[in-house]
Amino acid sequence: MLPLSLLNASKGRPMQVELKNGETYNGHLVNCDPWMNISLQKDGETFYSLEECYIRGSSIKYLRIQDDVIDNVKEESQRNKNQMRNRNNMRGRGRGRNSNRGRGANNNIRS
Repeated sequence: MLPLSLLNASKGRPMQVELKNGETYNGHLVNCDPWMNISLQKDGETFYSLEECYIRGSSIKYLRIQDDVIDNVKEESQRNKNQMRNRNNMRGRGRGRNSNRGRGANNNIRS
């Protein structure tokens, strides 16, 4: 499971973020980018009265999200793996009708 897929699935959901300096922020995830920079919006009850905050990904120590989000992402990633496996099984593995024209074969012969 990739962290970014987990973050994307958490959009609009409440989360807790602890920074490397020990500060903790609670809020709903508004947006995230490939560098794990995130934007949080004010949760109902907060100690600080920030409406929104932007947190740089390199300063994040850990993120705490709801368990159901984690379960949904695990199920989705398993479904995607199964779909890719089924697609790969459907593809042919041979070279087709002209298999004698491969490497080292005399390509001037007409059949």
